[in-house]
Amino acid sequence: MTATEWRASTSPASIFALRLLGLFLVLPVFALEAAKYPGGDDPARVGLAMGIYGLTQGILQIPFGLASDRMVRKPVMIFGLLVFALGSFLATWAPTLDWLIAGRSLQGAGAISAAVTAMLADLTRDEVRTKAMTLVGGSISVVFALSLVMGPLLVNVIGFAGLFALTGLLALAAIAAVVYWVPPEPPKRADQSLGHVGSLLAVLKNPPLLRLDLGVFVLHAVQLAMWVAIPTLLVTAGLSKAEHWQIYLPVSLASFLILWVTLFPLEKRGYLRAVFLAAVGLILVVQIAFMALPGFGQPSLVLLGALLFLFFCGFNVLEASQPSLASRIAPANVRGAALGVYNTLQALGFFAGGAAGGWLAKAYGATGVFAACATLMLLWLVVAWPMKITSRHDAALAS
Repeated sequence: MTATEWRASTSPASIFALRLLGLFLVLPVFALEAAKYPGGDDPARVGLAMGIYGLTQGILQIPFGLASDRMVRKPVMIFGLLVFALGSFLATWAPTLDWLIAGRSLQGAGAISAAVTAMLADLTRDEVRTKAMTLVGGSISVVFALSLVMGPLLVNVIGFAGLFALTGLLALAAIAAVVYWVPPEPPKRADQSLGHVGSLLAVLKNPPLLRLDLGVFVLHAVQLAMWVAIPTLLVTAGLSKAEHWQIYLPVSLASFLILWVTLFPLEKRGYLRAVFLAAVGLILVVQIAFMALPGFGQPSLVLLGALLFLFFCGFNVLEASQPSLASRIAPANVRGAALGVYNTLQALGFFAGGAAGGWLAKAYGATGVFAACATLMLLWLVVAWPMKITSRHDAALAS
């Protein structure tokens, strides 16, 4: 990587990290803490509060992506971060679950993921794109791991509302990163945009992109649905909420090390397809194992930790490789639109996972949650199986 490419890679990583740290901090404690609000005695509504962020993200990712294609990307990113911060402070104040849902909705309206990812793709060459995207994906994985550790600890110090206040402050710090750290954008060509309709049609007619869009939806729906049930399983196994980090920290860090020693070497040797499909299959096996737990009595913490380690191994590979592949497939003149659709499906996956996970937990318990997750992962494995990795740009999907 050149110096500009390193800066172009680390600046989006810092923006994602600052923004997502706040979002992820509430994840391991959300189901337990939101139940304490007036109206929080309904698990389905708690799940809605957890996932509603993804719905507004899903609605606005494409408009933000299209706007970043036609205008300068930095102002789009700053505006989205301001909206996200406002939603965080509304959630801080929220006296009831309904107001918490409103704050989470406004958080989601700051839908800048497509603009940030498109900017990274603009500023990096194809041959270093996987490394650049993996730095971003790696930052997300590290932040996710840290949040699972820090969330249960911080909530005991600053409270659940304090986590949202911290989220708003982190969003303001991300604005500073956009202004002072993101490199200057390349000038847009006069022919760079096809127009809104043309851009969307070009994206929606691309089967490899659509395959990745389905995959990112499933991955994040499963991720969020799992965390409707995981905290309760850990408490049932004898680990208090404040001690959940003792499971999350070692399994997250160990799985991240596995990512770095497997993904890059195997990709260079031409095994990216095999690694990709193996990661999907691994998460499927984990969901089946979680689904089968009630048949073997109360699960041990060692078993739960082992299953979470395997989940993170698969999750990290997919989180790092999918956006890189999406940015490579998309033509430069519709990159914002393509990543807008991709991030829309990602956000809708968050919403579906939270809302459906809460409803399934209420109606069928944790077993129902993991059964639905296993079904989604099986569907993804079937759809992803025909994928091919060609030599064009080192790794591009072809239908």
